[in-house]
Amino acid sequence: MTFVVIENCIKCKYTDCVEVCPVDCFHEGPNFLVIDPEECIDCTLCEPECPAEAIVPEDDIPEGQEAFLELNAELSRQWPVITTRKEAPPDAEEWDGKPDKLKYLER
Repeated sequence: MTFVVIENCIKCKYTDCVEVCPVDCFHEGPNFLVIDPEECIDCTLCEPECPAEAIVPEDDIPEGQEAFLELNAELSRQWPVITTRKEAPPDAEEWDGKPDKLKYLER
C-alpha cells in the first residue's frame, strides 16, 4: 500500500511532510506535491504532518479523488525529489479546504 497526496494540496503545498519521510518519496511540482508509490514504504509518518490533511492511505482516498493515485505515480516520474521543508505559499491558508482545485494543478 502507498500513501497518496490528494486535491487539497494543490496551491497549499505545505512541505512539513517531506522531512519525516525516511525514503525520500516526495516529489515537488510548481504548486503540488506527490508521493512516488514505488518508493513509499507505508510508514505513516507523513500523514499527520500535513496541515491540510491532504495525505491519505490509498485505501482511504475520498470518493471522487481516485484519479490522484495515478496522478501521484505519473508526476513522481517527472518531478524532482524534495527532502527539506520550504515555506508554504503566502496564500496557502486561503486555498486550504477549497473544492475543485484540480483545474489549478500546474505541471
